Amino acid sequence: MQFLKTLFWVLLAVIVVLFASRNWADVTLNLWGDIQADIKVPILLLIAVLIGFLPTWLIQRARIWSLNRRLGALERSRAAPVTAPPLEAEEEAPAL
Repeated sequence: MQFLKTLFWVLLAVIVVLFASRNWADVTLNLWGDIQADIKVPILLLIAVLIGFLPTWLIQRARIWSLNRRLGALERSRAAPVTAPPLEAEEEAPAL
């Protein structure tokens, strides 16, 4: 199974490299006002993917943080020492 996983990532990397090398051209972005920016197509796509990935990653990290806090609270409440009831004074038996 590890071989298939490695093969998948290698094929994906080859496809990305081929795409980037074939499309290495400038694209002009019209920003606000009269500002324009020239950027390469693969870099533009990488920026777009990262911008789309960021909210999902932040939500996941927040959820993991929340679950870790809840788990820690449960572990602390479970590990809290239980106080034993006070021992009653034992009646001493008369010495013979």
